Amino acid sequence: MKILDTGKWGPDHWNIFRERLEKTYIWPALYVFKFIVPAPQSEAVKVLFPMHQPEEKASGKGNYTSLTYRMMMPGSDAIIEVYQRVKNIEGLIAL
Repeated sequence: MKILDTGKWGPDHWNIFRERLEKTYIWPALYVFKFIVPAPQSEAVKVLFPMHQPEEKASGKGNYTSLTYRMMMPGSDAIIEVYQRVKNIEGLIAL
């Protein structure tokens, strides 16, 4: 499991990530996005994906929420676009 701190990524990081995706997947492919956010921020993630229902799990104390999305993606650029959309949500951790 790798934490993606996409909020601080520059163009080189995105290019390396794109290359890894291209080597790993045959498109279109099912891709799993997992986000952990402070509980009040879970809605900020959900509104970005109105056509998808996440698997949702609260942390033991209820302070954080894990959101898992399984989406059929057409290519690496679409995956990067998802990470670009969520990168400014405060407290979000992408796994």
